[in-house]
Amino acid sequence: MTFRNRLQYFLVKRLQISNKKALELISVGACRVASKQVFENVEIQPFEEIICEGEILREEKKLYYIAFYKPVGIETTLNQAIPDNLQAILPFEEKLFPVGRLDKASEGLLLLTNDGRVFDKTLRKEHQTEKEYIVKVDKPITASFIQQMSSGITIMGQTTLPCLVEAIDEYNFRIILVQGLNRQIRRMCYKLDYEVLSLKRIRIDQVHLGDLQPNEYREVGELIGE
Repeated sequence: MTFRNRLQYFLVKRLQISNKKALELISVGACRVASKQVFENVEIQPFEEIICEGEILREEKKLYYIAFYKPVGIETTLNQAIPDNLQAILPFEEKLFPVGRLDKASEGLLLLTNDGRVFDKTLRKEHQTEKEYIVKVDKPITASFIQQMSSGITIMGQTTLPCLVEAIDEYNFRIILVQGLNRQIRRMCYKLDYEVLSLKRIRIDQVHLGDLQPNEYREVGELIGE
C-alpha cells in the first residue's frame, strides 16, 4: 500500500498543511475515518467519510454493485464517441464502470460498479473467476467438439485453459471459463469449423443473470471477497 492511500497524505493535500502537522492531528485523535476516531496514519478507502477537527473533509460515497443485462448490439465502453456505447443505455445518474467486457454481438450478464477496488481484484483474479455462458452454434454438436473445447484449443498463439463444456441439446452448449481472452468462445468454435449464432453470459463467479431481461438490472451484494 502506497503512502498516497494513507490519511496523512490526504490531510496534507486537502488542508494544505505540512506532514508534521498532519501527523500531529492524527496522533491527538482529531480525525475520524468512517465514523471511527483514529490515532494512527491509517489506510483510507476512496468511499469513506473523513472528518478532522469537526469539519467534514470528504463525505461518504455510496458504492453500487449492479447486475445488468447487456443486450446484443451494445459495445462495452463508456466512450460516447463510439456508436452504440454502453453509457448511452445505462439508466443511472451515478457513473458506473463495467467490470470486464462482453463483445458487441454477445448478450447477458455485465457487472457494473463505482468501487475501484473491484478492478484491482479482477486483475489479480484474471484466471480464477468463473464465467458461465450458453452458446448456440450453426450445426450439431458432437462428442469430439465437446472434448476438444474442454481440453483446450490454440487461438491467437496460445492454448486455452481446460474448461467445463457440456451439451444442452443438438445445437446449444454450456461452457464455464476462467479466462477472458478476446472473443475466446467464438475463436474456439471457429477453429473447430463451427459458427456461434448466439452467446449469452449467465454467471460471473457467484452472481447470476437470473430472470433479468435485456436492459434490466438489479443491485447485488458487494463484489469484493476476502
